Amino acid sequence: MVFATLLAMVTGGSARAHNRADTLRGSNGRGRLWWDVRRYHLSTDFNIAARSISGYNQVFFKVTDVATDSMQIDLQQPMVLDSAFLIPSIYSSRLQKVSIVQDGNVYWLKMPLGVLKKDSTYSVMLWFHGSPRAAVNPPWDGGFSWRTDGAGKPWVAVSCQGLGASVWWPCKDAQWEEPEEGMRVTLRVPDTLMAVSNGRLESQTRYDGTASYVWEVHNPINNYDVTFYIGDYVHWTDTLKGEKGKLDLGYYVLRANEQKAKKQFEVVKPMLRCFEYWMGPYPFYEDGYKLVEAPYLGMEHQSAVAYGNNYQMGYKGMDRSLTGWGLKWDYIIIHESGHEWFGNSITAADMADNWVHEGFTSYTEVLFTECLLGKEKATKYSRGLWHNIDNKGPVIGSYGVNNEGDGDIYEKGAAVLHMIRKMMNNDEKFREMLRGMNKEFYHATVTTAMVEDYMELKSGLSLKPFFEQYLRRAEIPQIEYNIADGFINYRFTNVVAGFQLPVTVTAGETKVVLNITGDWQKTKWTAGYNVRFGDDYLVKAKN
Repeated sequence: MVFATLLAMVTGGSARAHNRADTLRGSNGRGRLWWDVRRYHLSTDFNIAARSISGYNQVFFKVTDVATDSMQIDLQQPMVLDSAFLIPSIYSSRLQKVSIVQDGNVYWLKMPLGVLKKDSTYSVMLWFHGSPRAAVNPPWDGGFSWRTDGAGKPWVAVSCQGLGASVWWPCKDAQWEEPEEGMRVTLRVPDTLMAVSNGRLESQTRYDGTASYVWEVHNPINNYDVTFYIGDYVHWTDTLKGEKGKLDLGYYVLRANEQKAKKQFEVVKPMLRCFEYWMGPYPFYEDGYKLVEAPYLGMEHQSAVAYGNNYQMGYKGMDRSLTGWGLKWDYIIIHESGHEWFGNSITAADMADNWVHEGFTSYTEVLFTECLLGKEKATKYSRGLWHNIDNKGPVIGSYGVNNEGDGDIYEKGAAVLHMIRKMMNNDEKFREMLRGMNKEFYHATVTTAMVEDYMELKSGLSLKPFFEQYLRRAEIPQIEYNIADGFINYRFTNVVAGFQLPVTVTAGETKVVLNITGDWQKTKWTAGYNVRFGDDYLVKAKN
């Protein structure tokens, strides 16, 4: 997701007290733990004039444990779940009506006892309608964006990370739950408009005044990545010869913006080549890569990346690193596309671990800067981002309550990677680690612990205190030092037990690497009092 100071509006903020609704959304409770989503068939009709939708979602699921009498389906008010029907076999068309009980933003489906057998697959048809929540400040405070383009034609899209896919369609709205067999998305809109979604366009059918677009997603997909864009789009295609063969590229922009979009989107091919070099093959060859103009800033919608940066360089024309190098490329194209590897393919099982999405993806900005401008400028860009770090709360949020960590998940998360790369002092080994992660955790949900263990193994470094310090504590290490009697005395304060970093210290022409820990140490020092500590580590110094 794009950086935002409004992150707390999306997540509720780490300090907010959590209630029962948060637990229902964020935990694997009794209405969820016994079944696994295999596939979705989502069909939605849009009444743009009334700002309402209606349709159904067929949920194919496998019983993985002893079934309880209730299935939890998430659908947020003011949307309404009209009815639910159990289809007892994937080969059956027989519908068995299931009673439903609303509980806030949850509907409990009262399943017949003794019918659902472990290891068997069934489906439920969920019919719904309503006027979904309108976005207040998309994509951070999301929902539906009901807009018009410059010619006055409807331009509609959705953004719902953090808020949840259940803001517009009924589903198992849990970040760890991805339909392993993909999904089908059918969108019915006025025939003067085009409807774009994830995956590949399978069919387009025109009726009397309407058109139906059927999109097929061949890969697992996060709920919040499932999206649509409706507008008067023009469309063109291209291909990239990538690591896994031919990758299909598609572009959808408002009619009036075609020419400037073609110029701005020229960065896509070198970007994808760069990312494949550093992180491995693009994770969704079966679904292709699309860039779609959206009525909000941007989002990492899988295989259909939302673009709304108004064809500017940087982040809305600004360089968030304050170095100047962030104005050499379009932030939204680079950042949101980087999420295809981290966030979409490698997905945090709990929102509390979303630094894995945002920290790694923020570092893809550094990797692209390096491909474009060289390592020196990329390093300056990387360190330049650190002025955005507040250190007000832990990077990791609260587990089981649909809570993302502090806003520092972006830059502090990227700083973690920068520092590990510095400690490894071997760029090829660092690249192999990133590529290895995208192979090991391909299309998988992960925990922070899994990522930590993998990076510790592949880096060869002892990183447990390092991760504890930078991910689970708000405070950054502070170097306390003094110079006396021909020695420099130094230690870290505000650190966990066992924490250490190899910090470069310079004074005049003297340059020394000190392995600083939480205990007082001393080293002979004759270089004077004008001491400067290296800026490759996120620390502060005080004498």
